Amino acid sequence: MAGMGAWLVDFERAEVSFDALLLELLGAEPTDPIHLCTSAWQALVHPDDAARQRAHWDQCLRGERDEYIMEHRLRRRDGGWLCCLFRAQVQGRSPQGLARGLVGTYQECGYGQRNRDDLQVAASVFTHAREGISITDPSGKIIDVNEAFTRITGYAREEIIGRNPRILQSGRQSPEFYAAMWKAISTRGHWTGEIWNRRKDGSLFLEVITISAVRNAQGVLQHYVAVFTDVTSERATERQLESIAHFDVLTELPNRVLLFDRLRQFMVHCQRRSSSLAVAFLDLDGFKAVNDQYGSAVGDQLLIALSRRMSEALREGDTLARVGGDEFVAVLVDLEKSEDYEPILERLLSAAAKPVALGRHTLQVSASIGVTLFPRDLADAEQLLRHADHAMYQAKQAGKNRVAVFDVAHDAAQASQRQNLADVRTAYEQNQLVLYYQPKVNLKTGEVVGAEALIRWQHPERGLVPPGQFLPIIENHVLSNVVGEWVIATALRQMSQWHAAGLKIKVSVNVGARQLLDTGFAQSLEALLAAQRDVAPDCLELEILESSALEDMAQVSELMRRCQALGVRFALDDFGTGFSSLTYMRRLPAEVIKIDQSFVRDLLSDADDLAIVQGVIGLAKAFRREVIAEGVETLEHGKVLLALGCELAQGYGIARPMPAESLPAWTQTWAAERGPKPTAPPAPPRPRV
Repeated sequence: MAGMGAWLVDFERAEVSFDALLLELLGAEPTDPIHLCTSAWQALVHPDDAARQRAHWDQCLRGERDEYIMEHRLRRRDGGWLCCLFRAQVQGRSPQGLARGLVGTYQECGYGQRNRDDLQVAASVFTHAREGISITDPSGKIIDVNEAFTRITGYAREEIIGRNPRILQSGRQSPEFYAAMWKAISTRGHWTGEIWNRRKDGSLFLEVITISAVRNAQGVLQHYVAVFTDVTSERATERQLESIAHFDVLTELPNRVLLFDRLRQFMVHCQRRSSSLAVAFLDLDGFKAVNDQYGSAVGDQLLIALSRRMSEALREGDTLARVGGDEFVAVLVDLEKSEDYEPILERLLSAAAKPVALGRHTLQVSASIGVTLFPRDLADAEQLLRHADHAMYQAKQAGKNRVAVFDVAHDAAQASQRQNLADVRTAYEQNQLVLYYQPKVNLKTGEVVGAEALIRWQHPERGLVPPGQFLPIIENHVLSNVVGEWVIATALRQMSQWHAAGLKIKVSVNVGARQLLDTGFAQSLEALLAAQRDVAPDCLELEILESSALEDMAQVSELMRRCQALGVRFALDDFGTGFSSLTYMRRLPAEVIKIDQSFVRDLLSDADDLAIVQGVIGLAKAFRREVIAEGVETLEHGKVLLALGCELAQGYGIARPMPAESLPAWTQTWAAERGPKPTAPPAPPRPRV
């Protein structure tokens, strides 16, 4: 109404911005840009004014002045010139003292000479505007208002003219609020915000108001113009919508959205105060039966009654939220000791289990509660709720109407197991698993009779990981079958390459219990052998542990015979460590018996181990089985084994497991270094008694 516009200069971005009024005064289109680079702005300035205008800018920029006041002309769209008075204040300076920008107003020259009557005439244009408008003089005395002002406030124009707008104050805003508002008007020339005011009848209303200071061409304050809108009903609607968004309609308890918002705030507060909080997930036992028997209307009344009762069981500051049909979550805050939650949850259980009288019905349910404690359970808000929910199901399974506490350590172990499984799966998928091969030799002839394939993990960061650190992770998981099949397939392919290169060698692979007892094992083995037809099936030996047969010896025995029909051989690994080794030897059709290295390693110093090894060798011969000793670490071990009648051996004293590419060279070296073979073994030592 005052014919004034706003403009600003951003020296750091070299940009000038202004409002739509200047576009109108320049005859430009409303869609034209209201931001110009400084060079484009200066191109609009009349040539006679340009040098002076740039000098004023530079003085403000360098800190020689803090206020910019000057008249200059701008080129209009039609080629004419628009003369305006531009006023601005420096807004902030850099550490070097350079101005960051200018903010101020402009007014077409000649407009400032209009008197108050002209403003009143202009104000009358807005008589029928929906927004309330008031104009005051510099002292704050009201000189004009429009019809919307009288409609909103209840004051007639005659009653309000000459009075101060303070008559509308509600008392809800503090003196500090008004002080900050007037400071903004005096420094920036305007202020916008929300204010609670009071109507003539005493009722309060909320308004969004903009107050602007109007100055003449010389910068002298002339008037204040206030434009406001009554938003009381809109805010009430917003509050209602917010209530719907954050509270359960039936019970008026916080819903899931508000629960998570509060829980996150409580967690931050808890960490600052080094206290604990409990998240309790509560599910009503027997509520579905009530709904089915009496109907949802009665069920709703029961939920309302129980919600109130359970809320009363909590302390002030705790939160009870409804997150599902008959599911609730309680957040217990400021627990000095973690066990402080116990009496509160006991009250919750009691509140849920007390009978509820609804008309002529008396209904009774109970509750199962799962609880987790933060920061003992150092999870985020969503995980805390899931953990409490998991514990609640444990309470259900334990008999209902009780509290179960989430086991953080057990969950961490399960999480670690899941991560370890994922790591091994990744190793398999990214071809990080490799086979190493440990030779088997005939101690009597020096011949290399085969090699055992031993899995390793070539980890990109940890290096070569032994099987004991990752095979137990997948022992009872389907992934063990996948890896076991990969081992057989890889060993068959490697034998094919060795055989083609002239190295005729047999390979044994270890088969786990889960893989062996899988109903499709024999069929899978047949497919793997068929895929590598250049390798004779009897070149493959499957090593199984005694424990693999514990579950169903008849099934294992039948499976072994099916596989032997394909041509493969079996070895009974770690023989002597089981509970009934003799039974296994008698009932399982394995061609080879492997003496466990725990007996072989100490046979030189332990009479019992020597006796066990001698006994196993005797049993193997009695049952017409081959026997091989593992764990042979020295030449002396080999001499004793030969004396006892065991010719086949493997161990570190012969060779350590090696990559596939190293085995051919090793076999050549081994053959070259073997001297004359003994014609007869020395007499076996007698066990010490």
